[in-house]
Amino acid sequence: MKPSHTSSNAKLLATELSREGRNAIAYVNGNDSTDWPFELQTYRPHGYTSDRPVVIVQHGMLRNGDDYRDFWIPAADKHKLLIVAPTFSNENWPEAENYNNGRALASADKPRDVDQWTYALIAGVVADLHDSGIADREKVYLFGHSAGGQFTHRLMSSQPHAPFYAATASNSGWYTLPTFDYPFPEGLDGVGLSVDHLVRLLAYPMTILAGDQDISTDDPHLPAEPAAKRQGPHRFARSHNYFEAGKHEAQRRGVPFGWTLQTVPGIGHDGKAMSAVCASLWFDGRMPSDDEMARLAGQRVA
Repeated sequence: MKPSHTSSNAKLLATELSREGRNAIAYVNGNDSTDWPFELQTYRPHGYTSDRPVVIVQHGMLRNGDDYRDFWIPAADKHKLLIVAPTFSNENWPEAENYNNGRALASADKPRDVDQWTYALIAGVVADLHDSGIADREKVYLFGHSAGGQFTHRLMSSQPHAPFYAATASNSGWYTLPTFDYPFPEGLDGVGLSVDHLVRLLAYPMTILAGDQDISTDDPHLPAEPAAKRQGPHRFARSHNYFEAGKHEAQRRGVPFGWTLQTVPGIGHDGKAMSAVCASLWFDGRMPSDDEMARLAGQRVA
């Protein structure tokens, strides 16, 4: 039997998501205290029905889930998608430690159980959407950009993959490398993750989306700690480093490797453009046209 919080959240979502358009829904996870609430910034287009896909969108370090929801509205209208952007405010989830890095540590030397990390909350949202009747499908699409890309690939490194049709990490500032040679968050060591977590991650068909103009080395939001700098001078280089590290580790262990590294020409650190590219890859089955890429290029919308 599911805990009562699931029923109450499902009823809340059934009511709030019955209406078309934008919405902001206060959401409290029942496995945690009310000191850790977050918000769901949502969009339901005209014509959406419960058999249509759901896209979970993870915002960047500005904690602007409303903007990231809006970045996906053109695709939502075109393909009749439900957009849900879990939004973790700085007030309730301060600093990278509690969002990007998943609140993995209870103290400096004591990790939380993996199912209590921030990333685990997304599976609860997916279950509540299904239980609400708003979404018939038990699996969703997961997209994250910048800090949200960090969130996404660390979620896939640590949590069950069952809730996800597809996962794309876009323009991440740095990465948790698929090795136990380094402590988390630089690597997987010291927080209760196992070889099974690693092998499952390497096999998953995760997409690393990398704008080839995301090459600033003096961006004040670019992670600059030594562990991040070891992965490359900028985000584009770090995405290649992460992909190659995954390929090398899979070959070393003799296990399947399912990742794709997709370069996005002409695009820098632009959450709106990368959202459009990801939507086209998922729902049109191709990169945007040359004309559309030209319209997307040259912006900077984080």
